[in-house]
Amino acid sequence: MGKAIGMVEFITVSAGMTGADIMIKTAKVSVIECATVCPGKYIVIISGEISAVKASVDAAKALESEKVIDSFVLGNPHDSLFTAIYGSSEPENVEALGVMESFSAATAIVAADAAAKTALVELIELRLARGMCGKSYLLLTGSVSAVSAAIEKARAEASDRGMLLDSSVIPRPDQKLWQSIL
Repeated sequence: MGKAIGMVEFITVSAGMTGADIMIKTAKVSVIECATVCPGKYIVIISGEISAVKASVDAAKALESEKVIDSFVLGNPHDSLFTAIYGSSEPENVEALGVMESFSAATAIVAADAAAKTALVELIELRLARGMCGKSYLLLTGSVSAVSAAIEKARAEASDRGMLLDSSVIPRPDQKLWQSIL
């Protein structure tokens, strides 16, 4: 895994596959995910050295600019980001549940990274546009105060990008809700 990750979210599958090819050919990067997501969008997530990731993202955006929904480059992403993308976290001793929903997958990842770096929270899941008509959300847990601070930071990041949809902090979520999430 490199020191940076980047993503481009495309409005069409064909633009996404073309963009993925450009990203891979532009610089030495590793592919984390190339996938079709709802509603027929395409996401490309890569990792590598920050200069390589930036060059790859910029190249795809330049060639397919009218078909890019959102993008980012993150240097030194929080370690829990990758576990959350794959939804493989199983936290214990949950005091609060934080939820933040965005209009794009890229924004959800950027917001999750900012949230995880803001307070002592654990990212649980990043649902990236699958089964959600292109929207995405993040779930995190920790103390009520930590979750509140993290969600506020995530909201600010998503708002700054014009992609915030909604958020909530649920103190002491009911066990039945918790089981349905995991």
